[in-house]
Amino acid sequence: MRALVVTTLVAGLALSGCTTNPYTGQSQVSKGAIGGGAGALLGAAIGAATGGGHKGKAALIGAAAGGLLGGGVGVYMDAQEKKLREQMQGTGVAVERNQQTGAVDLIMPGAITFATARSDINPSFSGTLSQLAQTLSSYNQQTITVRGYTDNVGNASYNQQLSQERANSVANYLIRQGVAASRVQAVGYGMNNPVADNSTEAGRSQNRRVEISVNPPATVPGQG
Repeated sequence: MRALVVTTLVAGLALSGCTTNPYTGQSQVSKGAIGGGAGALLGAAIGAATGGGHKGKAALIGAAAGGLLGGGVGVYMDAQEKKLREQMQGTGVAVERNQQTGAVDLIMPGAITFATARSDINPSFSGTLSQLAQTLSSYNQQTITVRGYTDNVGNASYNQQLSQERANSVANYLIRQGVAASRVQAVGYGMNNPVADNSTEAGRSQNRRVEISVNPPATVPGQG
């Protein structure tokens, strides 16, 4: 009976989170509902494991608490993803949701961010970064990871340094625009993790990129 109640709770969270994707027109389960369902299952497991002689009751309490926590984080991330998609539309920046980590990833190709072999931000791109900084300052519960990459032209040591300098440039710009430095980490990956074929100029331009991950908060904003 208790297992049925937990299952019903998870199913209810999923059904309540069914929405229409504004970009595809297809029905989908929101990340908030997914987070709520995952939180409910985890909460139930923890409650049952620590509930002593009242494992069934503890599982139900844990499911409810976990569902609220996971759902709250998911809703927070859903709202931020929507805002970022609207803000980055037409800028050349791709906005993607990482299904494994729950982070919102922004992919910024070299064609709009940096000149070849340079780490100073293109002046034409600074406006986009300023808009991004405003949103990151408004949604201030998460850490932000800035990753720099290069193509495979040149030696590994040079590219590693260049990628770190590019990541630092973007991170420092966001900080100057008001994003708390304690939230931001910059990492260079050199020529590793290419997303396109380095044998063509078009592919190399895609690989010369900066990616920003807006990581999910550990707790529901305002409750942790």
